[in-house]
Amino acid sequence: MTSLPVLPSNQTSEHSDQNSEHSDQTAEHGNEGGAQPRKAHLLNLPDDALKDWLSERGYPAFRAKQIRRWLYSGRAESFDSMSDLPAKLRAELAESFDIFQASEAHVSTSRDGTEKILVRLADGGEVECVLLRDGDRRSICVSSQVGCAMGCVFCASGLDGVDRNLTRGEILEQMLRLQHRLPADERLSHIVMMGMGEPLANLPGVLAALDVARNPDGLGISPRRITISTVGLPPAIDKLAASKIPYNLAVSLHAPNDELRSRLVPVNQKIGIEPVLSAADRYFQSSGRRLTFEYVLLGGINDSESCAHELTRVLRGRTVMMNVIPYNPVEGLPYKTPSKESISRFKQILESSGVNVMFRQRKGDEIDAACGQLRRNRGGKTK
Repeated sequence: MTSLPVLPSNQTSEHSDQNSEHSDQTAEHGNEGGAQPRKAHLLNLPDDALKDWLSERGYPAFRAKQIRRWLYSGRAESFDSMSDLPAKLRAELAESFDIFQASEAHVSTSRDGTEKILVRLADGGEVECVLLRDGDRRSICVSSQVGCAMGCVFCASGLDGVDRNLTRGEILEQMLRLQHRLPADERLSHIVMMGMGEPLANLPGVLAALDVARNPDGLGISPRRITISTVGLPPAIDKLAASKIPYNLAVSLHAPNDELRSRLVPVNQKIGIEPVLSAADRYFQSSGRRLTFEYVLLGGINDSESCAHELTRVLRGRTVMMNVIPYNPVEGLPYKTPSKESISRFKQILESSGVNVMFRQRKGDEIDAACGQLRRNRGGKTK
């Protein structure tokens, strides 16, 4: 058995549910390290609450739909630009709410058109989100937590552990900031919750944001074009299935057995592959959506022929797409991308066994925007 490089321990003992109470406080703190109270974050406000706010001031309920249209279709960045609202209402909105509460600390652009934003939140925390261009597709990769508690040893997002969950508004703000980088004649087509954090550890916040994203009065993106990625938290997968919204589910497997997976994905020690696979099967039965399993291919660790053969046995009889991702190097981590020969052989074994397999095209790696490269603390670096 190939041994893993010895690394400093990640802060995997910190769980996001212990920090969830902080997420609701974020919208009330300012950009100056949370020291000053701010106006409410409009993107955090549920539709009914906005209608109540309008009603208290004597405005009809239809004004809420106008405001939503300006936010999500009109790409408004200020209330002054909402030209079909009464001037008095615009002034009252500006007095009570902020549209955006974060700031763009840095923007990086790759030669392939990929753009990455380092978003500095109102309390000083940082997350990264990505816009990917591929033909007519305009996909965005969005973060759900500040950091990550899952501890995947090859991933940059969890190097500093997890701080807290993001609010609905903070997730939506990432989406809108990325949308605003598109020309007026282009629109977002796909959302992947594959940025920093474990989306299913912040399921309420993620589902609240995606409710807006899929709403025709929001971003209008079909659930079939929205993917939620997870290392595999069975109770949360079951809760996602119970929502009855047919999002795509992508389970990060990374190994064909518990021994290796527990070394690569430490949270697996408390879960195990079989419960993850069973929960994924239940999600498929509930949603009818083909499952995706993701497998980051690490040179000399999980890219062997024996791993490939064992993986085919794990997937046998399941309606899945296997998304294989040759490792994207992370500064400071000792892992390496497999050789072309190893990648080719791994693919051949999977395909010859009837597994639907896709090797992900590398995009944005020159700006550290590829899979596994997003992080919250760049130590002053803004690559």
